[in-house]
Amino acid sequence: MTKPFLVDVPEAVLDDLRYRIRTTRWPPAAPGPPWAQGTDLDYLRDLLAYWADGFDWRFAERRLNSFPQFVVEVDGVEIHCVHARAVGGGGVPLVLTHGWPSAYVEILPLVSRLTDPAAHGLAGPAFDVVVPSLPGYGFTPRPAAPVDNRRVAGLWHGLMDALGYPRYGAGGGDFGAGVATWMALSRPERVIGIHLTTPEVAPYLGPEAPPLSPSEQAYVAHTAGWDATERGYSAIQSTRPQTLGYGLTDSPAGLAAWIVEKWRAWGDTGGDVDARFGRDFLLTLLTIYWATESITTSVRDYYDNRWHGVEIGPTDRVVVPTAIAVFANEFVREGVPPPEWAERLYPVHRRTVFPRGGHFAAAEEPDLVAGDIAAFFGSVLRAGGDA
Repeated sequence: MTKPFLVDVPEAVLDDLRYRIRTTRWPPAAPGPPWAQGTDLDYLRDLLAYWADGFDWRFAERRLNSFPQFVVEVDGVEIHCVHARAVGGGGVPLVLTHGWPSAYVEILPLVSRLTDPAAHGLAGPAFDVVVPSLPGYGFTPRPAAPVDNRRVAGLWHGLMDALGYPRYGAGGGDFGAGVATWMALSRPERVIGIHLTTPEVAPYLGPEAPPLSPSEQAYVAHTAGWDATERGYSAIQSTRPQTLGYGLTDSPAGLAAWIVEKWRAWGDTGGDVDARFGRDFLLTLLTIYWATESITTSVRDYYDNRWHGVEIGPTDRVVVPTAIAVFANEFVREGVPPPEWAERLYPVHRRTVFPRGGHFAAAEEPDLVAGDIAAFFGSVLRAGGDA
């Protein structure tokens, strides 16, 4: 079952949001430099003042509703998605998936660039673009049963089937890169190729695996250092998501502090998250989380993938063409995976290291991401991997 969808947040929800912002009980400022112990108090006060008294949600809502949106029921899950067809028809089907702490709005800058690449000066084919909301994020509810990346991959195969596409490309970053990987692993005959903007899925490194190269050893050491100072959120979300959820669901300040800190650190922001993304974009994202009460169900992704997910085994190998787009210019650098790291799991047909852009590449550098997607799938189709 497929039905049209429009974003329409009740006014009572917005009134309650503004009331909660205006009655926030603030903690004392942290000692030391701003942001050193988490989201800066002065910044957050200013952001929330704008959220309550300056941000125009209805304008943002109209912009969201300018995209063709639908709800498609697959396996009992009502999946929200944007489904935009190529200008002129004949588009290459492509499903693109966001991660955490994000939503489908991160991918929207790619839609017009991919459905009408010529209008944006991009070379390559036009696409029929499908941008779903992950289960538990925004307008897609999360099932009670565990949902790991492999299960989402199965849902996305069902989604593309329901939309009438027997073969298609896939891509994304963060959890979206994991979903695309499992789509290729589980149903390679249906996948034209995959395009990844983050190294979400680690290759198998068990006893049968070749030893790490010096570059891989350096990368693993760097990411271990990053984990030690930056991955506290993941430890909490993969063990006690429900406990965390009470505060984030009840407090706009708590929600904003938890999410914006990540966008500042993981984006190519230079420490200025507003200048990189714009407050209206950040508050559109935050309002989606707030209005749908989906922050707790989104962070459950970490729990489900840790305790119910399937790890890559010694015989797992993606066989469809793969593009690796490296956007490793985060404000807090996570490291550049060397080519051989990805080649353990993927047949890498294209690898490009970009001089700017970070974890949220689709929102940060949409021209670069769209251009790389078009060039990659154009080359795959010319080589005979047509849909």
